[in-house]
Amino acid sequence: MGAVSTIVYLHAHPDDEASLTSGSMARAAEQGHRVVIVFATNGDHGEAPSDLAVGETVAARRRLEAQASADALGIARVAWLGYADSGMTGWQQNHEPDALHAADPDEAAGRLVSILDEEDADVLVGYDWHGGYGHPDHIAVHRIVHRAADRAARRPRVLEATMNRDAMRLMFQAARAAGMDTGDWDPDAPADDGNPIGTPEAELHWRVDVLDQLERKRASLRAHASQTTDVGMMLALPPEAFTMMFSTEYYIEPGRAPGLRSGWILDPA
Repeated sequence: MGAVSTIVYLHAHPDDEASLTSGSMARAAEQGHRVVIVFATNGDHGEAPSDLAVGETVAARRRLEAQASADALGIARVAWLGYADSGMTGWQQNHEPDALHAADPDEAAGRLVSILDEEDADVLVGYDWHGGYGHPDHIAVHRIVHRAADRAARRPRVLEATMNRDAMRLMFQAARAAGMDTGDWDPDAPADDGNPIGTPEAELHWRVDVLDQLERKRASLRAHASQTTDVGMMLALPPEAFTMMFSTEYYIEPGRAPGLRSGWILDPA
């Protein structure tokens, strides 16, 4: 391993890290790097668990779950930008004054810059241009990351976490061929913003093997127990299917020459 790095991940909501980047986060932490996770919103439009205590809010529960996930992954710091969940495309909540979707982009980037400068971050991770599946908060994260990177005292290297659309299509076809019930899910169908999910393989730069971190990834997902629909569905997958879906993570590195490389994002180029 080379020099120790500080890598900051900006995620839209608590639990986004668990499915998309938790393997890489755990791998970095295991190698002694400093891993910081920043949540742009409080996730208050997530599922409300049936066991909320009197006076307890969804946002408060999700904050606790986010810390539990971070503990499972070995993350050094959890920070919050302080915005409310904007909900899905077209929801009334998109335009609430405290929603991330309605936030001033410069102000939001400034909040992240403060954390980047405090941490003297080497690497900053956000999402692809449409946030993987078009959620307004995910799209906002993409914009905030690039704006903040340009304004940081020391410009970090920027990576964009995404999903490999071609690999997802192959898994989808294999599941159907094996007789698994895939419902009406289709990786090539329009997602929340009308675009297909993820990114074509030809536009990706990094394929990261996180098989050795798979149990930590599962623990990160389990930490978000209140989100029973999405997280519950992932945890209910048969072991072989879970491994196939979650043992590899993908990143775009803006400005890097085309070509998908299998390797580790913190290795020397």
